[in-house]
Amino acid sequence: MTQDTRALAQAWLAAFEARDLDALLALYSDDATHTSPKIRERHPETGGALHGKTAMRAWWQDAFDRLPSLCYVMTQITAGLDSVVLEYIRRLDGAPDLPISESFDVRDGRIIRSRVFHG
Repeated sequence: MTQDTRALAQAWLAAFEARDLDALLALYSDDATHTSPKIRERHPETGGALHGKTAMRAWWQDAFDRLPSLCYVMTQITAGLDSVVLEYIRRLDGAPDLPISESFDVRDGRIIRSRVFHG
């Protein structure tokens, strides 16, 4: 149901905003993949992709530690049966607002792949 994927996107945003890594990672399958231009920028050796929860935990913990003012302001959720797109504005003190689209592929109620696109 599209309500399930919509709720998953809302839970993702709430966990991120609360800096609750355990809740955030609980939304992912153990072998999930996460890609982002920021990953490619900071760690070019990864090709912009993280594989598995351990890598994602380290990535987000580093972001929370380095960027204490980082927040996301949701603008749109477009939900399908096995995927959802979350659109938000990335806000960070001293940086211009950045529009983001993040897509989640979902299987068995967990994110198996997330992809970040910068506007």
